[in-house]
Amino acid sequence: MATEKIILGIDPGTTIMGFGIIKVINKQMHFVQMNELMLKKYDDPYTKLKLIFERTLELIDTYHPDEIAIEAPFYGKNVQSMLKLGRAQGVAMAAGLSRQIPITEYMPKKIKMAITGNGNASKEQVARMLQSVLKLKSLPKNLDSTDGLAAAVCHFYNEGRVEVGKSYTGWEAFVKQNESRIKK
Repeated sequence: MATEKIILGIDPGTTIMGFGIIKVINKQMHFVQMNELMLKKYDDPYTKLKLIFERTLELIDTYHPDEIAIEAPFYGKNVQSMLKLGRAQGVAMAAGLSRQIPITEYMPKKIKMAITGNGNASKEQVARMLQSVLKLKSLPKNLDSTDGLAAAVCHFYNEGRVEVGKSYTGWEAFVKQNESRIKK
């Protein structure tokens, strides 16, 4: 009997949200889709968050992923950028949690390491490795979609490992694992 699983990978962003979907059949990865949600033309940050939420739900309702892998925001020099990325990630996570889909968060270096063997690899190196592994005919102009795809592939590679990142199976699990963040 064949075992089948669909993994949605998301690279959250407020300018471009990249996403990729793979299907795993009997422990073999198969490319399904990758694309981007372009948000540059919207000035209102709340409109962007609404669109991220709606697009994530649309992907879930179309492809019925069993699991979601999402890239965690990384701390750079600009705190405002980190805050915006965190909001984008949170909205995408909320969409998955609203459909009771388990979510695992991966740090960017962990994703790069899983794909290329080098945690400091460039976006281009990650994209080329994905092109080779998944036999993609071409790569997109923007590499945000390959970053989303990389999150899904990283999740596949880390399956069965004990320490893969933060996982949430629903709102109850999220609240239980983040009690310190709840305001009383």
